[in-house]
Amino acid sequence: MEQRIDIFGSLSSLLLVKRDKSWELLVWGGVEFMMLNNFWSLEQTTEILLCLSPAEAAGLKEGINFVRNKSTGKDYILYKKQSHLRACKNMCKHQGGLFIKDIEDLDGRYLKICSSLVLVVEKDKENGLLLLELNPPNPWDSDPRSPEDLAFGEVQVTYLTHACMDLKLGDKRVVFDPWLIGPAFARGWWLLHEPPSDWLERLCQVDLIYISHMHSDHLSYPTLKKLAERRSNIPIYVGNTERPVFWNLNRSGVQLTNIHVVPFGIWQQVDRNLRFMILMDGVHPEMDTCIIVEYKGHKILNTVDCTRPNGGRLPMKVDLMMSDFAGGASGFPMTFSGGKFTGNTLYQRDSNLNPVIPEEWKAQFIKTERKKLLNYKARLVKDLQPRIYCPFAGYFVESHPSDKYGWTFSVMYIKETNIKNDPDELNNLIKKNSDVVTWTPRPGATLDLGRMLKDPTDSKGIIEPPEGTKIYKDSWDFGPYLKILNAAVGDEIFLHASWIKEYFTWAGFKDYNLVVRMIETDEDFNPFPGGYDYLVDFLDLSFPKERPSREHPYEEIRSRVDVIRHVVKNGLLWDDLYIGFQTRLQRDPDIYHHLFWNHFQIKLPLTPPNWKSFLTCYEQSKAEISQVKHPIDLGDTLIICAITLSSI
Repeated sequence: MEQRIDIFGSLSSLLLVKRDKSWELLVWGGVEFMMLNNFWSLEQTTEILLCLSPAEAAGLKEGINFVRNKSTGKDYILYKKQSHLRACKNMCKHQGGLFIKDIEDLDGRYLKICSSLVLVVEKDKENGLLLLELNPPNPWDSDPRSPEDLAFGEVQVTYLTHACMDLKLGDKRVVFDPWLIGPAFARGWWLLHEPPSDWLERLCQVDLIYISHMHSDHLSYPTLKKLAERRSNIPIYVGNTERPVFWNLNRSGVQLTNIHVVPFGIWQQVDRNLRFMILMDGVHPEMDTCIIVEYKGHKILNTVDCTRPNGGRLPMKVDLMMSDFAGGASGFPMTFSGGKFTGNTLYQRDSNLNPVIPEEWKAQFIKTERKKLLNYKARLVKDLQPRIYCPFAGYFVESHPSDKYGWTFSVMYIKETNIKNDPDELNNLIKKNSDVVTWTPRPGATLDLGRMLKDPTDSKGIIEPPEGTKIYKDSWDFGPYLKILNAAVGDEIFLHASWIKEYFTWAGFKDYNLVVRMIETDEDFNPFPGGYDYLVDFLDLSFPKERPSREHPYEEIRSRVDVIRHVVKNGLLWDDLYIGFQTRLQRDPDIYHHLFWNHFQIKLPLTPPNWKSFLTCYEQSKAEISQVKHPIDLGDTLIICAITLSSI
């Protein structure tokens, strides 16, 4: 029995519908209704219950640990097994409301707790620990639905390329993370797989697009530009991250008019059978998300690039799970030199005190990290027990010639060195330890979920692309994208050395004891003729000619001139430099400065520097000085233009 209440406003027509005991809000969009279930529901939140210092975290012993938050008086239990930690509230009906260590269990090896009391354990920036409580912890359990039988062909999942999947769900179509043309991270990443030739037609026909986060291998402006030229009002959904996914839309030149920012942990109803829920990442909640799509009670979980999706709490036994697997999405250690990285010292020593050549150290480190990632993914799949698992979101290649053929600091090459995990190796590891069915996708291949759930051996359950279909790309259209980068090199901004102070003042990072030397370079990371080479002291945001005499950490960052100037001019994040392999770095001591890199990769202002105001100010100052009887040489003078809200 349905009850309906019509609500008419100045912008849209709304309809409240009561089905059984729940109300749903329907928004008339001109063509069809979009249903937003539980529109008044509260967004999922995260509360920090306890902070442990690095020393306290290091002091945790194997087995059960009892800890108390002294400021709140609340008690918690942490269980440590090797490098793995679990935590819960210390709540009991006896012993004054607290558990105590049982006399029969003095070794502390046994802990069984109610799942509703389990907390999320995360490392903080300084290797301390945070105990977090998600509310609600399992939001997908709200309004549960029993799975219905699926007809063959009713739910089909087609792989296009990298992290882009095309989902047919009844009469609706959903696409994830469309990166289908052009590079990602400036010019560092290029597509490994050749997407189906009809990819644009596919995109134009979908009912909605989900974009997980702002990284350019997921939010691809070249791809969206092609789409917007055909269908600018296509519905696009993103999570309500601290840094908006589309923070740079207005400057991208892409005209999209139907972007929806939705809260975390709330079902978004598409029609009677289809809904989805976006969840935050526990490690990078400010920018990363994952998604659960549910059709007729069947769940598809896509964790994308999340390090700890939903703080590690995820639904069990979903019908299809997909996640990243490859690794290689970092400039470390391939782009580092000096010390153990390339041999300011001739040898390093391994755990057995045997000499290790620096390049061998890099290769061994990469191999070890990839193995850790592989084992983590296999363990996660084993724990969650999905019916089907698909590794994706790792199919990129460093195909630009400058990254393909090497650089002068080392005999290493980015492409040959940045080895990724093999999806088949991961799938074999999963099958060895569980009964989960696995799928290694190829461009244009389609998985029929109804068939696979009924019979995983059905030969029609996965339809491969026709014989002769091109799987791997062997050519990339570099020209148009390099032209955009190269245009920044000769920009008027960089005729004036004062851009340096203008830019770093705009960036807003200071009061941190770190000195960075920035060097503009050519393709081989040699100093660019006529380029800038300067120091930035972030303790007081000064620009000294020499390193200060005080004790200080030091980093040297060499950046290809076209990319660094493009980033500076447009106020872009430094992921283009670091993840895109466009820098070469040395540091002394060998310490990762999280606050520095986190700021320039995530926390830069949402609006770019006001270079128009900067140039106007410069010209005015130059005109005033020219009227002086003895003009001052402006060559080395730094002129700072104040940027106000009214001038941006």
